Amino acid sequence: MEEGTAQDWQIIAGEFRPYAASLPERVLDHLRLLLGDYGGFPVDRLEHSLQTATRAYRDGRDEPYVVMALLHDIGDTLGAYNHPDIAAAILKPFVSEELHWICLNHGVFQGYYFFHYLGMNRDLRENFRDHPWFDACAEFCEKYDQAAFDPDYPSEPLEFFVPMVERVFARPLNSIYSAAVE
Repeated sequence: MEEGTAQDWQIIAGEFRPYAASLPERVLDHLRLLLGDYGGFPVDRLEHSLQTATRAYRDGRDEPYVVMALLHDIGDTLGAYNHPDIAAAILKPFVSEELHWICLNHGVFQGYYFFHYLGMNRDLRENFRDHPWFDACAEFCEKYDQAAFDPDYPSEPLEFFVPMVERVFARPLNSIYSAAVE
């Protein structure tokens, strides 16, 4: 890199722009990997994601919220022990700090509904009680995430959400690389 020139970096930036523009499709491709992965649940992980997003959409949430709901478990295939971290990292440049925080912490908040069955403390989320977005994360899990395992729920198909994903991922809100796509 010490030997790089402005011309070199113009070439690299020229390659980066179309690659960055194709991020929504790569994210959707990775989301499709959840198809057929049931993990003991009555619906596969893709259907769970679709139900979560559909519930948020039908409740009148804005597109960034719906996209966060759609992608909240996208890390399941790569991060069995930290899937919220992976999903939050993907979303971080494109959503508000609040939505990023909800995604990052939803695993602990979701645990309220089942940790006690595994010998864990269901109230771990109480460690965040004084956080300004505690209620927002608890609401996400209550209204959308924990309810989205219903094999009879009529969720929207993935194709319904594609334009939303494309719009949310069209331009980062917070990234040191934002200038590279301008």
